Amino acid sequence: MLYDWCEAELGPVDILVNNHTYDVLETFDPETASDEYRWFGEYPVQLTSPEIIDTNFTVNARAYALMMAEYLQRYLKRKPNWGRIINISTDAAHAHAANISYAASKHAIESYSRSAATEMGKYGITVNIVAPGPIQTGYMTPEMIAELAENTPLRRIGEPEDVAHVIVFFASEQARWLTGQLIYVGGGWRMHQ
Repeated sequence: MLYDWCEAELGPVDILVNNHTYDVLETFDPETASDEYRWFGEYPVQLTSPEIIDTNFTVNARAYALMMAEYLQRYLKRKPNWGRIINISTDAAHAHAANISYAASKHAIESYSRSAATEMGKYGITVNIVAPGPIQTGYMTPEMIAELAENTPLRRIGEPEDVAHVIVFFASEQARWLTGQLIYVGGGWRMHQ
């Protein structure tokens, strides 16, 4: 199990960052799933299917919930007095055309996180959510970057470090009085969506 390996290599897990994701572009709309349409001209969009829905929810929501449950069980056995869980969502969890199951599964992460914050607070564990906007992780073409930056108030695309700094803050002592919170990390992108 992942926790066993981590504990053998690094010691007990005090801070859990759930940042795994699955994303296949899919839609309800047959016109959007046609051969003529590609997201940003690059990526094909499929009609939704049970397999796409199940995989999105298995990787994005179910796995987060199971990681948090295991974290709490191990935490309670160790009896520390503080812990941090930071879950990564997306600033498009509320709705994302042509990426419907991804958005819905990320919205589920946000609900799981708030429920966990409510239940785990009495143990000294904070649970918070980071919701990145457009972040260049290698998939964006120069055309995508230009268009997204044009519609972002800070007029650029985010870098992984922009998200990492917020995660480090949530893991820090300075964030000890924050739980159940969501921070959008996207240069203001969500304000225009």
